[in-house]
Amino acid sequence: MRRRRSTRPDPAPGKEILDPAVEPQVRAAGGVIWRPGERGIEVALVHRPKYRDWTFPKGKLEPGESDEAAAHREVLEETGFQCVVGRELPSVRYRDARSRVKQVRYWEMTVASGEFGVNEEVDELDWLLIEGARERLTHSHDVEVLDAFSRLATP
Repeated sequence: MRRRRSTRPDPAPGKEILDPAVEPQVRAAGGVIWRPGERGIEVALVHRPKYRDWTFPKGKLEPGESDEAAAHREVLEETGFQCVVGRELPSVRYRDARSRVKQVRYWEMTVASGEFGVNEEVDELDWLLIEGARERLTHSHDVEVLDAFSRLATP
């Protein structure tokens, strides 16, 4: 079964959120989990039924938590994978579903251990080649992160 990218636009997109002077109201962190596959690099995408989207695992920082620690924790909570954190990727800023400015920092990650299990936030996880992931991702800001990862991952 082939899934199509959602035709829903990103919530209230606008250039004003790219202005570094605009303080993010929500800070989050996540990971681009990857592995070598037979046909090339594969990345893990998660499906969140609450939002009906395909995205990278991520979530909000807890009080006093560093961005990198939050990324590691959120990936573990959403995927069941204990990951090794690699290089930081470019962050993205966008308006969330409640029109708040959200900034998400990402790191590349590889799985050290663990297994995916359906949980309250995520009901599916798929490993896809980069091109397949680009087609599956729901939001344009996630495609930006994937493209940045792809530039770093391929010689």
